[in-house]
Amino acid sequence: MLAVVRLLLMAIFVITSTLVGLVICLFRPFHADNVVLFGRWYAWCGRIFGVEVEVRRHPDVPSAQPCVFAANHQNNYDLFLLPNALLQRTVTIGKKSLRLIPFFGQLYWLSGNILLDRDNRSRAVGTMQGAVERIQREQLSVWMFPEGTRSYGRGLLPFKTGAFHIAQQAKVPVVPVCMSSTQHIRLNRWRNGKVIIEMMAPVELSERTPIRPLARQVREQMQEKLAELDTELASDYTAQSLTARN
Repeated sequence: MLAVVRLLLMAIFVITSTLVGLVICLFRPFHADNVVLFGRWYAWCGRIFGVEVEVRRHPDVPSAQPCVFAANHQNNYDLFLLPNALLQRTVTIGKKSLRLIPFFGQLYWLSGNILLDRDNRSRAVGTMQGAVERIQREQLSVWMFPEGTRSYGRGLLPFKTGAFHIAQQAKVPVVPVCMSSTQHIRLNRWRNGKVIIEMMAPVELSERTPIRPLARQVREQMQEKLAELDTELASDYTAQSLTARN
């Protein structure tokens, strides 16, 4: 029953916020702060799921903007939890097929996000070059998922190099973003514990930085951090269980 109520509340929220967002976009389409504004609305759904979200940022992150944020991509909960960490003047890069989703796809596009056609290499390259130009021209940060797809509990997947090429060409740093596991979330459970989103120290690139080794290095650092976060939360759950029993 609880799961049904949550799904109903989420559906009402998504439909309402999307329609309101489309109206706002009619007056300020592609505005630099649209994504953060609407992202904060979607982040509210974390409360519906019964999830507590803690955001941690390395002190150098705010001054590193504009930058390329590289985050792990787990499942559909990302849409509602990761926006808690969004900073001003940040847009995302998503697959072109998102625009086919009624209303949400139009909102995603009008918000100022960048659509990537993965099935057409030449168009994809052109889109990434456009992202470089927007970073430089508008001083925007770009949020990307270097895994390229959701992991669905399979751990951190191998990284594609697009995010790192964009950062190198735009001459901006890469900021790794790690969100702890969300596999424990159950819609039929009242409280779903805590999720930690940590923005790690910015990684600087130069024109001569070899991209593939860097991508592997960043992935290894993120893998270690994800393990740390999950271990920390597991310890918290154990302590809470012992306290509840006593």
